[in-house]
Amino acid sequence: MKICITGGAGFIGSSIADKYIELGHEVVVIDNLSLGFKSNIPKEAKFYEMDINDKNIIDVFQEEKFDVVTHFAAQMSVRHSVASPSNDALTNIMGGINIFDSASKSGVKKIIFASSAGTVYGEQNEFPCTETHQNLPVSPYGVSKFAEEKYLQYYHTVFGLNYTIFRYTNVYGPRQNPFGEAGVIAIFALKMLKNEDTYLTGFGKITRDYVFIEDVVAANVLALSPEITGIFNIATAIETDLDYIYDSLAKLTHYNKEKVYIAEKIGEQKRSVCSSAKFQKLTGWQPKTFLPEGLPKTVEFYKSLVQK
Repeated sequence: MKICITGGAGFIGSSIADKYIELGHEVVVIDNLSLGFKSNIPKEAKFYEMDINDKNIIDVFQEEKFDVVTHFAAQMSVRHSVASPSNDALTNIMGGINIFDSASKSGVKKIIFASSAGTVYGEQNEFPCTETHQNLPVSPYGVSKFAEEKYLQYYHTVFGLNYTIFRYTNVYGPRQNPFGEAGVIAIFALKMLKNEDTYLTGFGKITRDYVFIEDVVAANVLALSPEITGIFNIATAIETDLDYIYDSLAKLTHYNKEKVYIAEKIGEQKRSVCSSAKFQKLTGWQPKTFLPEGLPKTVEFYKSLVQK
């Protein structure tokens, strides 16, 4: 297949690009390099340095004639979305529409869309929650991701564009960008290895469902099948608080600074944990790497960055 990965210079997108190429697919990456790194892009992939709002995206789609588009490019920070909802909407909603519209006009057979399990549900009343949980986002980021889902469903209903929507919980692992506001494991790991100050929001009691990058990649391989359609959580169904993440990483990095607690930020959910039973039942997929194995692998990656 010929596969376009938007955001393919980023953490998740580039990891999936590596796997697709390993499996013999032809990969084209579209990324503006605002969050990703050119060094992440596989050398075998063709690269367009473009923003997803670029009106010339349609020309790329018509020239390349993609079979599948995996759409990861996004504004990813909940806090930034709270500070600038319009900027979040410009990237996530308008950029998404540009990608979906270009796909529908150029013969793309399928979109695999990266949504957000925690944020599209809002504060949960079901633990772990399924895909039928109510959608009441508490951040503009969650609103924009949910809106993109609805636009993609529109393109399916009206134009027949096939899709798989993956609602990811907190993805972590080697290659995650540690310099933004998203990705607490990457941020903590690098700061601890550098012996820099850090802090825990929500007084350490905020919970998340952490899913390892290799398990996410495996789900995206399965999603290439035209029969795998619909909305699916990609999650572990294990709820972990921030204190556990901090303590585990501190032990792995020999970090001894005193904990500093602060209140949660506006737009941050207090608890998030999701069930992936729907996807497991359909495909047999299940998470294979959990925090006790995934955290050491992640720390080793950031050790190599610090040592450079």
